[in-house]
Amino acid sequence: MTQFLPFELFVAFRYLKAKRKGLFAGATALIGILGVCVGVAALITTLSVMNGFQTDIEKKIIGAQAHMTIYGLGQSADIEGFKKIILSTPHVKAVAPFVIGQAILTYDHNTSGIILKGLDPASEFKVNDLGQKLREGSWKDLNDNGKIPGIVLGEELARNVGAWVGDQVVLVSPKEMTTAIGLVPKMQKFKVLGLLHTGYYEYDSMTAYTNIPAAAAFFGLKTRATGLEVRLDNIALVSKVAEELRNRLGFGAVVRTYAQMNQTLFSALKLEKFVMFLILVLIILVASLNIASTLIVHSVEKTRDIGILKAMGATPRQIRRIFLAEGLIIGGFGIVMGLLLGFTLCYLIVHYPIVKLPSDIYYLSRVPVDIQAMDVIAVSLVGILLAVLATLYPARKASLVDPVEAIHYG
Repeated sequence: MTQFLPFELFVAFRYLKAKRKGLFAGATALIGILGVCVGVAALITTLSVMNGFQTDIEKKIIGAQAHMTIYGLGQSADIEGFKKIILSTPHVKAVAPFVIGQAILTYDHNTSGIILKGLDPASEFKVNDLGQKLREGSWKDLNDNGKIPGIVLGEELARNVGAWVGDQVVLVSPKEMTTAIGLVPKMQKFKVLGLLHTGYYEYDSMTAYTNIPAAAAFFGLKTRATGLEVRLDNIALVSKVAEELRNRLGFGAVVRTYAQMNQTLFSALKLEKFVMFLILVLIILVASLNIASTLIVHSVEKTRDIGILKAMGATPRQIRRIFLAEGLIIGGFGIVMGLLLGFTLCYLIVHYPIVKLPSDIYYLSRVPVDIQAMDVIAVSLVGILLAVLATLYPARKASLVDPVEAIHYG
């Protein structure tokens, strides 16, 4: 088969296949391949696991929120007008109004600061997955504006204060009421209708849900809603649609995507992934140094052969290409083996309980894995680039060999 290869590749294969003297000379190429293999496998596995955690966090955040949230409508009475504008925007699938504010929840001498969100279940469940996240109780009585309005608590919040379905909790508003004895905090009883589990601790430990009229009355609002949540038919277009809505809704409307509302978290995840990428690239860098040492050994061992090739008409450029081809062959084999090993490790992590996580802390029992094509391409390109850089010095050194001296003294 090698007889049909270009001259440089043919010679490179012959050099790599040739039996060499000494254990060191024979093992250097294998060490280079294995080094690249381990580095690539470590990169693919680590990045895929980090992608898995990030994807899982995104799903939980989107499950508790919407794709985008619009604030700044609290002073407007034309909520329906805003809804019509938003629904007429391309790629908008659903819109839901809400009221939100801060309060203090107390139960049995336990207190906790919370975010109270007023929602309409019929429209809310079209923009997020809260309707599927109830662990205990039911949403069906949430819109019952009886003497004691209903409330749904995050599971961790309920655990922190010791409340359960059917209990009555007291909410304290930061706004005071004027009474005959002066200003006193506004307090109201709510009946716990259910416990919610989104899988994201930030929401499960701080958020409570009631209906819009009850929330508006508790916060002393006259408007029907203070904001709108939006769900798209394609989450990848969220930034584009958000910019269009900013232009259409005008000044005063604050449009924020789920990524902007959780910017600190996602920025930390991206930085962590980038740093891990740089650290693990060092493994491939060490392997590329092994490739360089292999080629240097070849250039010394084959000095006479290089001299003969140059005497037969091989140009310095062709000699450099021979060593470049050797480095690419070693690096290429290492990259392919590393990708196969990395994919195998990811498969084993997903399908077998190699790594178990405490579900009460991570809400996961197994490590999530998400192999992304761009990561595979980036790792492969880095491996090839380092393999090429490793050939530069030995290739130049070999191309400068004097054929007369090489044949005479080689």
